[in-house]
Amino acid sequence: MESRISELQQRFENALAGWLPGENILPARLHDAMRYSALNGGKRIRPVLTYATGMALGVPLERLDGPACAVELIHVYSLIHDDLPAMDDDDLRRGKPTCHKAYDEATAILAGDAMQALAFQILAADPAMVDNPSARLRMIEHLARAAGSRGMVGGQAIDLGFEGQTPDIAQLENMHIHKTGALIRAAVMLGSSSCPDVNWELADRLDCFAKSIGLAFQIRDDILDIESDTQTLGKTQGADQALGKATYPAIIGLEASRQQARELVDRALDSLKDLDEGADLLRWIARYIVERIH
Repeated sequence: MESRISELQQRFENALAGWLPGENILPARLHDAMRYSALNGGKRIRPVLTYATGMALGVPLERLDGPACAVELIHVYSLIHDDLPAMDDDDLRRGKPTCHKAYDEATAILAGDAMQALAFQILAADPAMVDNPSARLRMIEHLARAAGSRGMVGGQAIDLGFEGQTPDIAQLENMHIHKTGALIRAAVMLGSSSCPDVNWELADRLDCFAKSIGLAFQIRDDILDIESDTQTLGKTQGADQALGKATYPAIIGLEASRQQARELVDRALDSLKDLDEGADLLRWIARYIVERIH
């Protein structure tokens, strides 16, 4: 299964490199910053989820390249902005200097803005995507909602508001559902929407799968911020603690956090119980989320 993941990651890297403007195209510095941030490695969980969901539904891979690129561009733009001094003020991302450190704050802001716009350009214009206007509009809506104030951006605002405070577990879960979970749900929904005749009951079960692994993913991130190290993580270890951020381990403890993540993955796997071996990649990703070391 890991070799299949590697193949999809490489396919994605090629597709993304093709959509990003070349660094020799004006404005060259901006385009160079976009490529620096977007092609800077990473687990590529979101695009792989888009591929894996589409594959489970029999969607050809070429239909999934565009949606996979779109969801990752939104993710990378969010990382650039989250790392800024006005937000988390981080120096490292994926083992390299953050965009504002490698370039400057203004260029980093503009690179993030440009990637957000490019994501929706891809969904609107990619000729290889599903030949169904309603499905394409549905994907644009999914991603826009996940990226906005009722999704990822709203989650970041909630997170900033909690610094130095101790929210209860329901408030923390709500933040994570928005900040991290919304875009993971969008990744799965883009994959399922690439199959225009998918039935609504199956789409709902896939959405349940996505919601469960989205929250499990953030809980595992919270745990790794304590247990791992900067070199393994590729970002500053202990940054959440240093900023006084609300995390699962801070509120319910490490072991309870691990148990919560495991229960969420079990719920995700249960959502796939009626699917055949075509969904095995989704099952593998769910287990990987709570076992990963970075």
